[in-house]
Amino acid sequence: MSPSVLLVHGGLWDAMDAERFWCTTGIAGGLTSYGLTVLAPDRPKQPSGWDVEVAALGELFGNAHDPLMIVGASNGCTTAALLALSFPDQVERLVLAWPATGGDTAVNARAREGMLARGCSADVADGLLAGETLRGVTDGELARLGEIPVAVLPPVPENPSHQRKTVDALLGLIPGSRELAGCPEPPLPTFPPHLDQLVKTIAEFAQG
Repeated sequence: MSPSVLLVHGGLWDAMDAERFWCTTGIAGGLTSYGLTVLAPDRPKQPSGWDVEVAALGELFGNAHDPLMIVGASNGCTTAALLALSFPDQVERLVLAWPATGGDTAVNARAREGMLARGCSADVADGLLAGETLRGVTDGELARLGEIPVAVLPPVPENPSHQRKTVDALLGLIPGSRELAGCPEPPLPTFPPHLDQLVKTIAEFAQG
C-alpha cells in the first residue's frame, strides 16, 4: 500500500501557502490522480522558530494511522526533515525537493534582509536562518535520516537560493539517498511544462 503524502510548501516569513505552491500548480491534484492520499497543510506564516512549525504540522501525525511520505520544498525541507526525525515510526519516505541553501553567508544575508522588511525581528531571523547544509537542522541530524528511503530533487536550473551544492551535500550526508529528476521549483513561471514529469517522479517514489 502506498503511503499518504504530506506536502510541506516552501517560503519563510512570506505570503507563500499550500494553495499557491501545491494546488494551483496542479501538483496536489496530479498526485491524487495516481491514487495517493494527499495532505497539504499551510505552514505557520510567521514562526518564531522551527520548533513552532514542527509542533503545528506534528498535530497531523496524531491523526494519521497510515504511514506518511513527506515531500518538503525549499525552506519546507527543514520542516520535513525535522518531522521525519521527530516521528520516525510514522514517516516511511522523505523527499527533499528544491532544498533551500543553508550555511551560505550571502544567501542568508539576502534572506535576512527580506525577512526584516516583512516584520521579522533580527533574533528570530537569525535563529531561523542558522544552520549547516539546511537551515535549522545539523548535518549530524541529516545523517540519521538514512534509516528511511530519502530522495533529493534538485532545482534545474539552480539559482542563488537553491544551489546545486546543497543537493550534492545532502546526497553525501544521508546514507542511501538518491537523486530524482529535477525541474524548476513551483510556482515559478518556468515550472508548468514540468508538471507531469514531477508528479510521475514523486508518485513512483511514493509507490516504491
